[in-house]
Amino acid sequence: MPASYQRIVLAARPRGPVAEQNFRLESVAVPVLADGEVLVRNHYLSLDPYMRGRMSAAKSYAASQALDHTMIGNTVGQVVASRHAGFAVGDYAGGLLGWAEMGVADGSALRKLDISRIPLSVYLGAAGMPGMAAWYGLNQIITPKAGETIVVSAASGAVGSVVGQLAKLQGCRVVGIAGGPEKCAHVRDVLGFDACVDYKVGQLEADLAAATPDGVDGIFENVGGATLDAALARSNAFGRIALCGLIGGFNGQEMPIKNSRILLINRLSLRGFIVTEHMDLWPQGLEQLAALVAEGKLKYHETVAAGLAAAPQAFMGLLQGQNLGKQLVKLI
Repeated sequence: MPASYQRIVLAARPRGPVAEQNFRLESVAVPVLADGEVLVRNHYLSLDPYMRGRMSAAKSYAASQALDHTMIGNTVGQVVASRHAGFAVGDYAGGLLGWAEMGVADGSALRKLDISRIPLSVYLGAAGMPGMAAWYGLNQIITPKAGETIVVSAASGAVGSVVGQLAKLQGCRVVGIAGGPEKCAHVRDVLGFDACVDYKVGQLEADLAAATPDGVDGIFENVGGATLDAALARSNAFGRIALCGLIGGFNGQEMPIKNSRILLINRLSLRGFIVTEHMDLWPQGLEQLAALVAEGKLKYHETVAAGLAAAPQAFMGLLQGQNLGKQLVKLI
């Protein structure tokens, strides 16, 4: 057992885009476990867009990330010491242990993971929080019917890629929005979307109209602003919108919507959601997602950075859309 491990803390709050100086890499001593606690050697760290919001001091749905504390983040790894009856040394576990090589948590806050069917890393992506966000927003808010058209923004990302595949499994026509020919090709040719609009071409509204000849019945929104505006313009009466994220405004950019009147004209339902507020549905959703991955019915792609020190740059790349699929940091 090592005497210490490395972690990354929030050193300063960003003013505009996130920068290296917002983080600090430091060593801390491995703590002595109390009754009920578990020590996990993290193998993978998840990087997710919500972390940008937590770095701000602005009021939001959750408390801000504290300065000089371990950056928040989901991890998966292996138990190396345990004083909890539910976990033995060698078990695999997932939890909110942050940007760190190791972490301690009460066993009740950890999830025991079965890696006999799917790889450990997938519990941070398609069979983890991003997958649950996709599952919840699609099934509980959009509630798609076979034959309907669903539009998914940030379609090549960890959440959007799952949304589209789940909608296809339910018999929908699925149109993604992504940035660049490589991402759009992945969305169409690997994930199986019916079409993908490249917003970087500069004709989002026209291209989305061509890809949705029968209009749009469901919108799964991850970006906001012009992306949502273009989808609203294609909406059918009584369409449903699941508002999962607004990554287009994470650095303080304005995200005006010109087509807000369509919300009334088409009697649309728009609902924002935070997936961690619906933990009662997680067992059901995660079981379904893991089964689909194991059966090869739900595909995934991972962009992996090597080593904890690489996390800040990888996170900045994520916020700039440089990743394909789920962004991870491999720690061991």
